[in-house]
Amino acid sequence: MIFMEKQLIWVTDAKYVDGYRISVTFNDDLKKIIDLKAHLCGKIFEPLKDIENFKKFSVSGWSVAWKNGADMAPEFLYRL
Repeated sequence: MIFMEKQLIWVTDAKYVDGYRISVTFNDDLKKIIDLKAHLCGKIFEPLKDIENFKKFSVSGWSVAWKNGADMAPEFLYRL
């Protein structure tokens, strides 16, 4: 969670759209579709380049996370 204008930001909902795009809703009711294809860099994100692995995310307390331990900070998603 981050502090933005006196409010902590976290993900309240996320749904798969297509490709590497997910629809994300934040606790301030901002909803956006985010394309994560260009952000799947590094060893932890390598397995997510397989679209079937990518689709298997969940909202884990405060952000989007995958079973292999990969997650994305809510402030990163918010700013995309």
